[in-house]
Amino acid sequence: MCRKKMISSILMLISVLGINAQQQRDTVKSSSTLLDDVVVYSSRFAEKFKRVAQTIDVLKTREQLNFQPNTADALINSGKLFVQKSQQGGGSPVIRGFEASRILMVVDGVRMNNAIYRAGHLQNIITIDNMVLDRMEILYGPSSTLFGSDALGGVISLSTKDPILSTTYKTQYTGAATLRYSSAMQENRGNVQLNIGGPKWASFTSISYGNFGDLVQGNNRRRAYPSFGKKNIYVERVGNVDMILTNPNPNKQIGSGYKQVDITQKLLYQASEKVQHILNLQFSNTNDIPRYDRLSEINGGVPVFAEWYYGPQLRNMMAYHLSAKEQSGFFKDIKITASFQDVEESRITRRFQNNNKDFRWERIQVFGLNVDAKHYYGKHELHVGAESYSNFVKSTAERVNIVSGFKSSITTRYSDGPTSMSTHAIFAQHTFKISERLTINDGLRLNLVQLNAQFVDTALTRFPFTKVKQVNQSITGNIGIVYATKQNLRAALVFSTGFRSPNVDDLAKVFDSRTGLVVVPNTSIKPEYTYNVEFNINKYSKLYSYGAAVFYTAFDNALVLDRFLFNGQDSIFYSGVKSAVYALQNKAKARVYGVSLNASFQISQRFSMEGVVNFTKGKFRDAINGKTPLDHVPPTYGRVALKRQGIKWNADLSVLFNGWKRLAEYNLNGEDNLQYATSDGMPAWYTLNLRSSFQLKKQIQLQVALENIFNQNYRYFASGISASGRNFSLSLRAAF
Repeated sequence: MCRKKMISSILMLISVLGINAQQQRDTVKSSSTLLDDVVVYSSRFAEKFKRVAQTIDVLKTREQLNFQPNTADALINSGKLFVQKSQQGGGSPVIRGFEASRILMVVDGVRMNNAIYRAGHLQNIITIDNMVLDRMEILYGPSSTLFGSDALGGVISLSTKDPILSTTYKTQYTGAATLRYSSAMQENRGNVQLNIGGPKWASFTSISYGNFGDLVQGNNRRRAYPSFGKKNIYVERVGNVDMILTNPNPNKQIGSGYKQVDITQKLLYQASEKVQHILNLQFSNTNDIPRYDRLSEINGGVPVFAEWYYGPQLRNMMAYHLSAKEQSGFFKDIKITASFQDVEESRITRRFQNNNKDFRWERIQVFGLNVDAKHYYGKHELHVGAESYSNFVKSTAERVNIVSGFKSSITTRYSDGPTSMSTHAIFAQHTFKISERLTINDGLRLNLVQLNAQFVDTALTRFPFTKVKQVNQSITGNIGIVYATKQNLRAALVFSTGFRSPNVDDLAKVFDSRTGLVVVPNTSIKPEYTYNVEFNINKYSKLYSYGAAVFYTAFDNALVLDRFLFNGQDSIFYSGVKSAVYALQNKAKARVYGVSLNASFQISQRFSMEGVVNFTKGKFRDAINGKTPLDHVPPTYGRVALKRQGIKWNADLSVLFNGWKRLAEYNLNGEDNLQYATSDGMPAWYTLNLRSSFQLKKQIQLQVALENIFNQNYRYFASGISASGRNFSLSLRAAF
């Protein structure tokens, strides 16, 4: 079957099933889930979805979260979100055309977005171990009232497993061990979890180790692009000489493998029936991760880089959570989270046949405090909170001649002097239950963001300034109305605003976006804002669910990467290469709009069907370039699946698909990475996938999967690495 026919069949199938919004079901349950059963936790307090106007998706089954190679792939295989990839293990999620620092990622109530989160393609989700995830919630649309800066397009809230108390007066020991293998990525991965629970205290420990080899892409290519994605050559150092070697298997993407260790330790103390304390420790460490897209760049028939990799990437988090319920004071429910994060990143590069290796290191420490309190009075609920995060950035760099050992100074990626950024906010979110059918949500937030950066060594950069200082204030808000009936029909109309203050990555960075293009700081940029209106409707029943979500977002003061003059020059030498000068500029007003459709149908007691499809379009306009496609906007994408659910045997036959991203839809100056696509853009594709799980014994579960059965060759839009070819995976989980 040709691709066009396949896509048409998918869309027809979805239309037959009905229309359902891409949000409104707790996917742990079947299509028999009713509206009263759906509970969301993204606001830090449990809320019935029928009272919440915002569009929310929930992923929580083990198959969705834990039986995947990584967290990025868990999102991809849900069909809910689009994810860009520059390397094998990472992934940059996109929510309604917004990506990286324009969406907020939260882990156990703690902001992951820090002062050096970039606006391009951000692969940091690799540091979140999917083996330990309990729940993932996706909030669509601006969410700055509850979450502050960066939530322009939405929020991804990830929750890890909590310790479990004993159900008796004795200490109980439970745990599980998981082994996973997959062929296309040569994956060997294991996880061990142990829970020790007493009546008042509990401990949860999780240790994961993954060894991923070079990813093998599919061999079934479109006739028009017979060589697309092939890795014909690679570089290997022999003595003191870079040698170009022929790849015996051009589908094997040499330079994409990596290793990773993840450790989670949680301690819980139940002080009383209503008061709980949790100490949350998380550690993630990856080895040198090759930047596959940059290693694949060719100029004049030879590779541009001999080495380009992220050095060991470390993420440490320590958080203390206090939860107090049903208190006697004004505030009935209280949650406090105090956190510390220590993150290390590095970029190591060396050009082909060049003995100079450049090292750039970044270390960022983040101190955070969140206070949330809730008051109930009659038909009203009032959620008030305060938030404070302080970021401290250290950036260093040096050049080392790998033959002589001689060291010299080079430009740091960020300002080399004392650099800090702090965000502070207070907010109030109000829910008014007018009746059983009608609910109003409204909220307001006051944001304050301060940034200070100093450039000490200006001999290399020759900046016309030595300091960057900004103080930005903003008021964001939302209002929504929800109508829900006893017949499980729900409709909502919501207006919301988003806010993003420029961070250190925006204001104090020098880097080569691609060969021959250097990005320099622009101290005059200001905050970005989004204004969103959305209507969503859905219907639940025991046999089916259907609905739709339609949105329109105005994106003002949008930061656009465009040509710039540096000390009056439009090009400078950077890392030995004459490069055109670019900088971020508030040049555009963008408009993003789209629709999300989702449907499910219970065919019989055992069999059901579900489908999701997403359409997003975006344009921006400025005085110089006129109307131009907005970057980061994905093509049409989605998933259709036939599922079998039983006591001992479950199966899932699914089609994952993406539409065309034509050349005319690319933003040539943005982050769409046309250089990694075909001359016509990124072709449409689909994969057929079969997954099945077997409960061999009460404590033993086996999952077998055959993915991309037709061995299709494809890439996600804007990605610099091809996706997996035909892949066999095997997961074995033993509980005790």
